Amino acid sequence: MEFLDNNPFVLDLLMSISYVVEAILVFAIGKFLYQLLNSKIKINEELVIKDNLAFSFTYVCYFVSLLIVIGASIIGESTGWVDDLLIIAYYSLIGVVLLNISVWINNKVILTKFNIKKEIIEDQNVGTGVIEGAILISTALILYGAITGESTGLIEGTITAVVYWVLGLVIMIITSKLYSAVVGYDVHDEIEKDNVAAGVAFAGAILAISIIVMNALLGEFEDWKTTLLDVCVQTILGLIVLPIMRVVADKILLPGQRLTDEIVNQEKPNVGAGLVEAFAYVGSAILIAWSI
Repeated sequence: MEFLDNNPFVLDLLMSISYVVEAILVFAIGKFLYQLLNSKIKINEELVIKDNLAFSFTYVCYFVSLLIVIGASIIGESTGWVDDLLIIAYYSLIGVVLLNISVWINNKVILTKFNIKKEIIEDQNVGTGVIEGAILISTALILYGAITGESTGLIEGTITAVVYWVLGLVIMIITSKLYSAVVGYDVHDEIEKDNVAAGVAFAGAILAISIIVMNALLGEFEDWKTTLLDVCVQTILGLIVLPIMRVVADKILLPGQRLTDEIVNQEKPNVGAGLVEAFAYVGSAILIAWSI
């Protein structure tokens, strides 16, 4: 230990390596949990034999989400090597569990008119896969804000992180319900018809609101009133700006055409138009996060 104390570079290197190793272990636990909860899915068959692009989206996005959640546990000031390892393990595992619970809840509440697993596995519906992937990453972003914005103290931090998580989920669900009213067509019907363009656009809206909520949750916890006010203000601002950005995308990014016509009123839906709409939502969310 005296050698390490006299060589801070070596100590920092060993600490960093230990964090990476621990993150890999948590990642492996997250993968095991995914396989446990989706035991009926033959992963290799979907990826290699069927070339199921819809499943590939959800599968890869799940692991991206795991990385985001684990990263939230690693980032921050060091409180000592052993304490750091315990904190990383604690919040990472909580995050992994909440991530999987979130996916189950969102699948039951956001896309309610059909069986998501059936659409992805049996029908290979890419639009559904894109939305499922967006839900995963959006949930991870909210958890990132919830975990990094936690209070000092393990119990207090756990409570604030879970409350933030619930708040973020509620906001994301409300946004998904308002989306159909804004775009003027039934998102469920379009997704079930394998409309990838509609799926991409919807995914952009979900990601955008999660970025706004994450930004509101980032930083040290002060008090509930301040946090809730900040989240409400930024969320309302986002809900106002997102439909405006759709109009902007219509007029500036896609001049001479209407997004709705390109996405739902063509024999072959325009996926590029869906990407334009998704970019408008995500871009405006990033600008809001940068500006507030």
